[in-house]
Amino acid sequence: MISRTNSPFCSLEGRVALVTGAARGIGYSIADLLAHQGADLVIADMNYELAQTTAQAIIGEYSRKALALPVNVADGESVRSMVDQVISTYGRIDILVNNAGITRDTLIMRMEEADWDIVINVNLKGAFNCSKAVIRQMMKQRYGRIINISSVSGQAGQVGQTNYSASKAGLIGFTKALAREVASRQITVNAVAPGFIPTALTDDLSAELKEMILKATPVGRMGKPEEIASAVAFLASEEAAYITGQVLAVDGGMVMM
Repeated sequence: MISRTNSPFCSLEGRVALVTGAARGIGYSIADLLAHQGADLVIADMNYELAQTTAQAIIGEYSRKALALPVNVADGESVRSMVDQVISTYGRIDILVNNAGITRDTLIMRMEEADWDIVINVNLKGAFNCSKAVIRQMMKQRYGRIINISSVSGQAGQVGQTNYSASKAGLIGFTKALAREVASRQITVNAVAPGFIPTALTDDLSAELKEMILKATPVGRMGKPEEIASAVAFLASEEAAYITGQVLAVDGGMVMM
């Protein structure tokens, strides 16, 4: 007979989850679902006012603890200060979702060095800063889940996104390397690679490009933030304890590897 727990599938009861870029978009959906599954939340975002609104919404909806904290993930000191506050408040960090990200899209011949630097610093260095800041606590606990939000652009590339594609491809390599470093401490590290999801980052796409995206997506539609959140919630759960160093594509079949 297979031994099973009595807890609901993908329950996160008793866990503390830190989600960066959680004030809106995909990050909001991730935070909302993790709270629904039983986790207490840290809503970390550059937009502190909006993060507070998100935290209050989660508290009101699920009666979970939700702490809003301002953070610039590209700034190591800002991240360390945030993590210190989380540990002081909750005493632990079980789940880190490196979701914060930005775009500065343009063809490389028009791309300014500043456009390259800020995208790499937020999307890739930000994940480094946050993971480094929480890893000692996770190792002490001998438990942790780190989930990095990559992209189909990091798997297949995208015209006008050399900076963004490089940052998201770098996240995949970062995921695999860190997974090997910490697996013996019962810490898993995985990535989710979303396809095209309607968010503030995709609002500026032309109608022509959106049509091209739909044609390149076998299921024939864009994804939903909630579908990305579901993948993250699974990887954050006990059911995914034997999965590490992997990239879960949630892209409607756009990139098949």
